[in-house]
Amino acid sequence: MTKKKPDTTTHPDTLLAHIGRHPQDNHGFVNPPVIHASTVLFPDIETMIEGGQRYTYARRGTPTSDALEEAVSALEGAAGTRLAPSGLAAIAVALQSCLSAGDHLLVADSVYGPCRNFCNSVLNRFGVSVSYYDPLDLDALEAAFRPETRAVFTEAPGSLTFEMQDIPAIAEMAHKRDAIVLNDNTWASPLYFKPIEHGVDLSIQAGTKYIVGHSDVMLGTVAASERAWKALEKTHGDMGMCAGPDDIYLALRGLRTMGVRLERHMKNALEVAGWLSGREEVAQVFYPALPGAPGHEIWKRDFAGASGLFSVELAPASDDAVKAFINALEIFGLGYSWGGFESLLTWPRPKAIRTATSWDAAGPLLRLHIGLEDPADLIADLEGGFAAFNAART
Repeated sequence: MTKKKPDTTTHPDTLLAHIGRHPQDNHGFVNPPVIHASTVLFPDIETMIEGGQRYTYARRGTPTSDALEEAVSALEGAAGTRLAPSGLAAIAVALQSCLSAGDHLLVADSVYGPCRNFCNSVLNRFGVSVSYYDPLDLDALEAAFRPETRAVFTEAPGSLTFEMQDIPAIAEMAHKRDAIVLNDNTWASPLYFKPIEHGVDLSIQAGTKYIVGHSDVMLGTVAASERAWKALEKTHGDMGMCAGPDDIYLALRGLRTMGVRLERHMKNALEVAGWLSGREEVAQVFYPALPGAPGHEIWKRDFAGASGLFSVELAPASDDAVKAFINALEIFGLGYSWGGFESLLTWPRPKAIRTATSWDAAGPLLRLHIGLEDPADLIADLEGGFAAFNAART
């Protein structure tokens, strides 16, 4: 007898343990097979001509990719999901599925930098005009719509500076004008925010981060609403987009523990962020889950949790003092990604890339990813950084 699979009403941790798995179809083995393939054979020419079998060519899907797409769709509440070889590739295929030459795209000014670069280079070159909007100003966004506006790209919270957008309000505004709404949901994942339930048409994740969770795979996912699914499916196929089977396998493996990892990331981040908010060297903490932080009320209304990524504005200091702080750290690594088990830090400069808003903070900005280490050790490491920071300021 085939056992009933958990449905979407099941607790997320139970879903994570079971979605995308069909042991009864794989001789009872717990995990889906890793299919390394290009060619798929047909039993006869009639089946080949008529397309009478599920798999036709590996680029168009395998049991391995089906498993992850099925799992992500279950988490997202999506009509369907497609995979990409990176988060940026997922952004690219999602945008191109809903835009054509002559269309207009609205993008949050706080968006992930490589997404901005893609819009300014590839989309502009292909005849799509792009405007950036203040992520916190709904009136300005409404005024920015044009008759040819076809899509609005959101990110909540914003990259680097963590502005918390009102996604349901933006979705309602866009849908009145028949525009598609896209959301980069990498920070929260669908465990802590479900974009499609809040009106989003295309929900994007850099699976590189929390789905994989171990800093060893590049992967992207795009989950679509019923409205956006057919166009995404076609564009994904037309572009020849696919991900490698070993990367998909590692993403499925990481997915099973995403719930417990995110709980620990959030617990650690709240402890470290709370400690940082009390330091005289810190002017402000940008972590929406922290009471009193910018965007906390929207986060509390729409989100079920938070990840380990946030930024802090330090007190005004020279570049040498900031370098002294960073170079004194022993546990925090210097790296551009995040979402893995290890704590990381970068020194972003958002002022240089803003066009619709300005970033006029008096002090330097540091972005921290709080990993799975003991928070007491992370705090001790940061204390050492602050000792070097203060010594360099005097």
